[in-house]
Amino acid sequence: MSEEKELTFEQAMEQLEEIVGKLEEGDVPLEKAIHYFQEGMKLSRVCHEKLENAEKQMDYILKENGQMEPFDIQEEQEA
Repeated sequence: MSEEKELTFEQAMEQLEEIVGKLEEGDVPLEKAIHYFQEGMKLSRVCHEKLENAEKQMDYILKENGQMEPFDIQEEQEA
């Protein structure tokens, strides 16, 4: 699994999309489909971890005086 952690987010997503495409074709033998599914779950975990890491990094932004402060994203409210 350490190999997957060395992948960039984009590489992991690309591989995950390839696996999804193969599984959607439907011509995959059961054993191969299970293998693809397991690989897809590993890649999904890698992507999730990378996104969480990026979110933590974005939780703080520099204020004008150089101090760190929490950064809250205000979601648009529907009218």
